[in-house]
Amino acid sequence: MSRRQPDFFRQPARLQAYLDGLTQAAGHADRVVPIENYTKGLMLPIERKSVEPMAARLAPGNVRQMHQSLHHIVSDAGPGAMTRF
Repeated sequence: MSRRQPDFFRQPARLQAYLDGLTQAAGHADRVVPIENYTKGLMLPIERKSVEPMAARLAPGNVRQMHQSLHHIVSDAGPGAMTRF
C-alpha cells in the first residue's frame, strides 16, 4: 500500500480559495487584505499568535501599520461575528 504524497504545488491555490471564501463572507472590500494577512499570520511558525508578533513577521519594515490593520480586523469582529464564516 503506497502513501499518497501531498501535492505541494497546489497548496497556494487551495489557500487562496480558502481566503477568497473568508473575504467574501466578510462582505466588505476593505477587509480583504487584512483578513488575508491575519489568516496568514495565524499560520506562521511563531509561538505567540497575537497581533504584535504576527505584524512583526508579516511586515518587518512597517510593523506599526500592520499591527493596526490586524488589530482592527480582530477588534471589529466583535462577539458572534465569526458565525458568518
